[in-house]
Amino acid sequence: MYSVFAVDDEPIVLEGIRSRIDWEGSGFSFAGEATDGEIALSMIHEIKPDILITDIKMPFMDGLQLAEAIKRTQPWIKIIILSGHDEFDYAKKAISIGIEDYILKPFTPDELVSSLNKIAVQIDKERKQLSDISRLREELKSNEALIKKEFLNNLVHGSEEMNTVIKKSSDLGLNLISRYYKVLISRIESRTNNTQTQQEACSLLNSYSSAINEAVSFFHHSNLLVCIFKGSTQEELDDNTFRAAETISHIATKNSDCTVLTAIGKTVEHLSQLNTSYEDAKKILEANSADSSSRIISSDDLSGDEKDTKNALLDLKEGDPLVNKLKYAAKGDIQSIIEESMGLIRKNPDQFSVFASYLLVDLIFAVSKLVEKLGGNIKELNPEILQRKFIDDAVSDEARFTKTLEQVLAFALEYRDSKMTGKYADVILKAKRYIEENYADQNTTLTTVAEAVALSPNHFSTIFSQECKTTFIEYLTNVRLENAKRLMRETDMKGYDIAYECGFSDPHYFSYIFKKNTGLSPREYKLSLEN
Repeated sequence: MYSVFAVDDEPIVLEGIRSRIDWEGSGFSFAGEATDGEIALSMIHEIKPDILITDIKMPFMDGLQLAEAIKRTQPWIKIIILSGHDEFDYAKKAISIGIEDYILKPFTPDELVSSLNKIAVQIDKERKQLSDISRLREELKSNEALIKKEFLNNLVHGSEEMNTVIKKSSDLGLNLISRYYKVLISRIESRTNNTQTQQEACSLLNSYSSAINEAVSFFHHSNLLVCIFKGSTQEELDDNTFRAAETISHIATKNSDCTVLTAIGKTVEHLSQLNTSYEDAKKILEANSADSSSRIISSDDLSGDEKDTKNALLDLKEGDPLVNKLKYAAKGDIQSIIEESMGLIRKNPDQFSVFASYLLVDLIFAVSKLVEKLGGNIKELNPEILQRKFIDDAVSDEARFTKTLEQVLAFALEYRDSKMTGKYADVILKAKRYIEENYADQNTTLTTVAEAVALSPNHFSTIFSQECKTTFIEYLTNVRLENAKRLMRETDMKGYDIAYECGFSDPHYFSYIFKKNTGLSPREYKLSLEN
């Protein structure tokens, strides 16, 4: 199955691409869409599709500009250009960028599927070639590759003579002159200890490594990819490093048997200090030697006195959905949590006290776990909620029950916020507040939210997905859908008005996403409420 993302400023074209092709039957999945290049770039960064279909003429950022940006950061993505212009200059420019196909408008679904099928064959062929372990072995045997590897290995280990570094790097075709540097180490492993799949993943990475922006890389041992990044500013350096870390993870984990743990060392200002950044990254890997998950960990995010409190929160991995909500919920989420609880109770009106007692006890247990992990004692901080009388009084009627839920949730979030001073917590809470206030704006994207929390989009994307266990796009879409459901329950607004009110640029795409996520069309969902 190959994922496809579409970009066109004409909603009718997007609707045709989305609805007139039997995606699954054709062996493809429709991953998303956007109406301009700038918004698309932010979404593609997270979704990482296999194929991009884009119009050539769009406002803000046209298709060729988008294609250039994508080829720089995600070179594996295959691109189909749609154009109403049968002009040589457009085609020539597209070819120079490395576009896979160029389709003139108007086109039929069969023409597009034919183009997709050709590209699918190309993807399969490339994956087979890139997975050929012999290519990696042959490349590693080449004299020039061995000299480069030895030089870079000595450089990060601090054993290279610094007075000859610039000359040696120049002789090897390496430009290492910059203001700031950072070392990244990615450890690629097989979940089942399958050497073959591990080597295939490393071979894929080796083939793509030359496309990693502002970096030189080499394999240390068979499964450690070491990258030296440079940047003229710390912001640029961070952006390049986190983008590459996500790209490395995406490429290596195409095989679900593989995991990638990436450690990012601290920023240094001179080539002679690369060893410091390298050792920093190495310590992170060693400290997480038993971790079999795919993660990205930066030294800059683990410094200071924040560690104990932050790690306590991150250790809450019991799988309790309510605990996960309490970890990251904003105060504005309290009503939606209560409404979810009341939904279960309203389905069983004859057993109100039984279900209400169960839900309240469950909430108190989750709050106790949260408080304990953050160093508190619920018996000292709020002993009242542990009393049987507290629960019996709370479930005496619906109004009192909802008020009690609100009080317990407010206590939990206030205590959590009072203890959380780490970068992750501040970023997540601020980002969620921003999303809560701006989800209705169609221009709310990964980039705009990253700006609001003062991080680069790539750094923010990594933090958000790891801390919230969902991607930014998935979270934003869920917020929009939940608000759409609320408007369906509470108002008589038309479906297309609800779509625009909740930040969707096209009512048809809203219907598609709604059904994809709920199994029901907006109309069917509305009818289910009435019944």
